Amino acid sequence: MVTIAVDAMGGDNAPTSEVEGAVRAARTLGVKVILVGKEDVVRRELALHDDHRDLPIEILHASEQVTMDDSAARAVRNKRDSSLRVGSRLVRDGAAQGLVSAGNTGAVMATAKMVQGVVQGVDRPALAGVFPTLAGHPVVVIDVGANVDCSPRMLAQFAVMGEIYSRLILHTRHPRVAILSIGEEEHKGNETTRSATPLLKTLPINFVGNVEGRDIYTGKADVIVCDGFIGNVALKVSEGLVDMVKQMLQESLAATITRKIGYVLSRAAFTDFKKRVDYSEYGGAPLLGVKGVCIICHGRSNGNAVKNAIRVAAEFSSGNINHRIENELRRFQVERLAAKAH
Repeated sequence: MVTIAVDAMGGDNAPTSEVEGAVRAARTLGVKVILVGKEDVVRRELALHDDHRDLPIEILHASEQVTMDDSAARAVRNKRDSSLRVGSRLVRDGAAQGLVSAGNTGAVMATAKMVQGVVQGVDRPALAGVFPTLAGHPVVVIDVGANVDCSPRMLAQFAVMGEIYSRLILHTRHPRVAILSIGEEEHKGNETTRSATPLLKTLPINFVGNVEGRDIYTGKADVIVCDGFIGNVALKVSEGLVDMVKQMLQESLAATITRKIGYVLSRAAFTDFKKRVDYSEYGGAPLLGVKGVCIICHGRSNGNAVKNAIRVAAEFSSGNINHRIENELRRFQVERLAAKAH
């Protein structure tokens, strides 16, 4: 049975959402969950679920908690018994195959990088967000928040990791990789994106050039590379737009539909729309490039999001994804050197 550690004190609604998600995952996914946090608080929340004693759930005490106000450096340096760090140690030591946290993104990345280590060939781990597209196939946007400032070399590594993720997890046959910019022309963009383009061209990937922000949703590319600042802004704007559209649709349905059958049909379509754009269905974003599995959830994740994040962590572990990423990175490097030699 795959074991997943959950940072029970990480999210905005901790530990309520984390415990609910753990219970739902243990009940339906066939995984074991270790809830890491302040034992008395977590145990009290877990007791609210009637069937918790019959589920493969353990509680591991951690006396400290990383908050959204903590800097990444402070969280790593000073809070050595935080639920985040204890959970990361479980993955490092093999007691758990993955870690799920809805906590401070910078702190999660810094802790995972220091405690679990980084895959050979990767300078900085990156968060891979999955967005729905009009083409019906999701697009991987990398990075969506782990690295605010990036070098061209880092963007090239993100491209490789995103291509591997799209190919191995989303089963894209030959992923089209693009770089996010302010225009499709190669000369447009800032210094980082312009400098990254020649590097991306040397990689043995299907690099298709620049795309603009609107192309995230058109399906023009399967992997879109950007720095974490731009990626996180795109992610948060998208979430806000989805919330607005959902509310406007709901208000319009309530105001204009009079016949009962029309209301039922429209409500069914609205429910389907909500499910397609609901972040909680995707669970969380994998932190690619660290050893072991680390999934970072939205801070306001509900129980469904945490359950799905645990599912994603289990799938990553079962598929041995990080080992495959390391092997693929090594292959890319060999092919790149061979291409240069010719």
